[in-house]
Amino acid sequence: MFVCLCNGITSQAVADAVAAGATTCNQVAAACGAGEECGRCRRTVRAIISATGRVSSG
Repeated sequence: MFVCLCNGITSQAVADAVAAGATTCNQVAAACGAGEECGRCRRTVRAIISATGRVSSG
């Protein structure tokens, strides 16, 4: 499923970024590009991060 339509980023790409250590939307954006443009996907990106239990404490 596409998460970021601006950059054509899939949920798998976001999950891979989280698995590689990204714990914030900004870190995911730096890793794969999701959320860099309009920001509409950041809610979904946060949900994917939360689902992994790797949410940043700060």
